[in-house]
Amino acid sequence: MTQQTPVSVDSGIGAGFETPYVDIDEERRLPVPHRYVHGGFEGTETRFSFAFPPADRYEQRFFQHVTPVPDSENLAQTAVGREGKIDFAISSGAYFVETNGGGANFARPELGGDMTIAAFRANAASAEYSRVIARQIYGEHRPYGYLYGGSGGGFRAMGAAENTSGVWDGFVPYVIGSPLAIPNVFTVRMHAMRILRDKFEVIDDAYAPGGSGDPFPLLNAEEQAALAEVTRMGFPPRSWFGWRTMGAHAFSVLYGGLAMIDPDYFETFWTTEGYLGADPTASVHRDRLQWEVEVAELVRGDDHGTSHGPRGGVDQAFREPSLAAGQIIGVRLRTSAPIDAQLADLVVTSGAAEGARLVLSSVIGDVAMIDIPGAGAALEGLQPGDLVTIDNSNVLAAQTYHRHQVPSPDFAVWDQFRGADGEPTLPQRPMLVGPLMAMGASGTIQNGAFDGRMIVVACLNDREAFPWQADWYAGKVREHLGADTDDRFRLWYVDHALHGDDEAQEHPTRSVSYLGALHEALRQLAAWVERGVEPAASTAYEITDGQVVVPDAAAARHGVQPVARLTVDGGERAEVSAGATVLLRLDARMPSRAGRIVGIEWDLDGDGEYDAIEGVEVGEVVQVERRIAFEAPGTYFVTARVAAQGEGDPESIWARIETLARVRVVVV
Repeated sequence: MTQQTPVSVDSGIGAGFETPYVDIDEERRLPVPHRYVHGGFEGTETRFSFAFPPADRYEQRFFQHVTPVPDSENLAQTAVGREGKIDFAISSGAYFVETNGGGANFARPELGGDMTIAAFRANAASAEYSRVIARQIYGEHRPYGYLYGGSGGGFRAMGAAENTSGVWDGFVPYVIGSPLAIPNVFTVRMHAMRILRDKFEVIDDAYAPGGSGDPFPLLNAEEQAALAEVTRMGFPPRSWFGWRTMGAHAFSVLYGGLAMIDPDYFETFWTTEGYLGADPTASVHRDRLQWEVEVAELVRGDDHGTSHGPRGGVDQAFREPSLAAGQIIGVRLRTSAPIDAQLADLVVTSGAAEGARLVLSSVIGDVAMIDIPGAGAALEGLQPGDLVTIDNSNVLAAQTYHRHQVPSPDFAVWDQFRGADGEPTLPQRPMLVGPLMAMGASGTIQNGAFDGRMIVVACLNDREAFPWQADWYAGKVREHLGADTDDRFRLWYVDHALHGDDEAQEHPTRSVSYLGALHEALRQLAAWVERGVEPAASTAYEITDGQVVVPDAAAARHGVQPVARLTVDGGERAEVSAGATVLLRLDARMPSRAGRIVGIEWDLDGDGEYDAIEGVEVGEVVQVERRIAFEAPGTYFVTARVAAQGEGDPESIWARIETLARVRVVVV
């Protein structure tokens, strides 16, 4: 059927969305039974999908998820488990709204399109029209609406909150950045990864439970400076445990944009005093690779591989869809590189593919791997014997770009680059790049002024959106709301959680998913808006040298996450003989208005697998003792994973909020 009901244009949506249509209206069984409605707006590229629950499960609200960049309007149709957005929405009495953000081109400012379409207007128009369909299905009413999104989707959620009125009633931005996040959080991280590449094992050991807590005595002067710089900029030191697979994340994508905005920087870096490249003693000269070499062969993906398409998660959004079988993923070279490199530019200088240019994720030995999935298509004409140039000069230059982007004093992590007079100690670029890149996501620069209510979810071990940035936004909110802040706004920090909104964790004894906190935020937000039920208090914290520090006790910390402390023979570390018994004591407690503890799992042998489940009585405080022994010498990390649930339901997968507690046992 086709709908022609007009959409209101006086809520911040603007013109261009007056004529919606529906092209699919059908009942679907998966991922859960729902009525699927798909359509768009005439004369636009905007597409939407709505998933309506059976009437007996509907409580007159909708949840709408926004991806970091415009994507498919059908991502949620295949999501399952705790990542299942449709299933979660319907279990919470809501229908689910999803859009393509207006189309991929509207997130690319270089194309000259209206960035506000992707930032909030396409989502707002779709949200408003969903109410029209909801009234047709369920009868006359106004559904409450709640928008949520993470990372770049957090920018878009904040942009929607600040630039529309009456479309949504509440917002949950999560793992958010600031206007100065891009590219600076990635440049400083890449700088540290280059310099510290041989010391991450000792750094991780120092910050792990039972470690010294201070790796600096084990580092040389350059390494100490790099670790101090990245830590003061906000990188969480405990998060270095993921150094082996951390990679560049969005850095390679963003540095291409940096080259467009500030092309002169890359020559200036190597030639002008005050820039690291102009210092002849700096290690960037040792690590610089400028190399022309013959191609031996193309490296292609597994011939049996498949493409699963984009998922819309905050850690995948900057990537293209997964590779199909046989696509080019790298180049094998005639000889090995004189030095290995992480990230470099490859330019084809002869043959049919001459002029092709792309970014490499790594050059190790005689293999150069392509960074962006799908980019290898540019090399289809490449033949053995053709010449390519591999150069990481611009990548190295970009790694200290943040030093030349000192912003206003409210961004205190840049104080390390200011003198006693408050002025930058290093030469500065003509403009701040971060706000330009942030506008590509949110349409405007976030200012903290919004209608409705908001709960922000941030993660203490987030290495892509440094945790202090959520506090920066909270400060902007306080500037506008003043004494009314607690009636409109909450900020919950989740300990041991990273950036990705994934259920599975690469290192499940080192990190937890924050999906449960996100579920709880949406449910508590709805209760706050609709019934005036106060949500859990904001997490208490202090900012010290760029690091967010929270109290040790649940009663003082607040938020919604359980707080757990595990000891072995009374401390974080025990040294014992083989076969000797040690005593484990676990104390787990809940903050107020945050649910109850429903489960405990143990990794008792340090193999990274949870293979023991503790029977617990559901409650706000759980205390457990265990005695264990290790027969073989070695170092063992014992981990307890504690789970709470908003309603105290041990069987529910929704709003299941986890934390970790670990100790070290050294057996001699």
